[in-house]
Amino acid sequence: MDLNAASKWHPPADWFAVDVIDSHTSGEPFRLVIGGLPEIPGGTVIERRRFAMENLDWLRRALMLEPRGHADMYGGWLGPPASPDSDLSVLFLHNEGFSTMCGHGIIALSKIVLDTGILPIAGSETTLRIDTPAGVVVSISSIVDGAVGEVRFRNVPSFVDSLDNLVYVDSLGDVRYDLAFGGAYYAYVDVTELGLPWPPSESSKLIDAGRAIKAAIEKDRPIIHPEEADLGFLYGVIFTGAPLDPSNTYRNICVFADGEVDRSPTGTGVSGRIAIDAARGVLGA
Repeated sequence: MDLNAASKWHPPADWFAVDVIDSHTSGEPFRLVIGGLPEIPGGTVIERRRFAMENLDWLRRALMLEPRGHADMYGGWLGPPASPDSDLSVLFLHNEGFSTMCGHGIIALSKIVLDTGILPIAGSETTLRIDTPAGVVVSISSIVDGAVGEVRFRNVPSFVDSLDNLVYVDSLGDVRYDLAFGGAYYAYVDVTELGLPWPPSESSKLIDAGRAIKAAIEKDRPIIHPEEADLGFLYGVIFTGAPLDPSNTYRNICVFADGEVDRSPTGTGVSGRIAIDAARGVLGA
């Protein structure tokens, strides 16, 4: 048996291949495609997302689902900037389709493109302007010993759509929720009103509840973004409850796309949560 022969093997030239870098942010996966993508036309990232949804869903499924991915996989497609003062663009993808903004993806993307030299590091803090379907997001990376240490970002504007909505869910009865946007729309639900396990030791029950609530809201009402029709859809359900550490404010679990559980806090979801707290007077300027 010649195991060294495997190192000399190369796939046939006519096989389709893309170049990817896998990473994670607080445990949440991010698979960034950096080369080999088909041409994706569009003057805006919304137009590119629309083209990808209509023409390249086969590639999303190949990258996100088994055997190359899994139920909670997440990814991004690196692209050229869409606006003249931006540095790059990204399309986000997951097990159900193409999302519009992703906080953990912005953090992972910033580290990947700077650590690998795709874009140059500039000083002790490097700023990137990133075109996303939801708008321009600005990331600021702290550089330590020539590599990215921490990343923070300025998100697109976040806002509350409505508070204290009610929807009937077959398995749960009337469910109260707030609807807010932080790059994507989420329904925010107080888990203590539902009698679900908390802390979320039984995540399967929360996944089932999140799917049921999302489906009920989608059936019950349209979601209309004030500026861009393509942003008007419900992305997920965020359950909020008491923290494990009493010095903290919340503990949350996000169930998004087709029953994915976010291992990170969710940048878009936290942005919407802040907008809700501001609207309720819990959080000042």
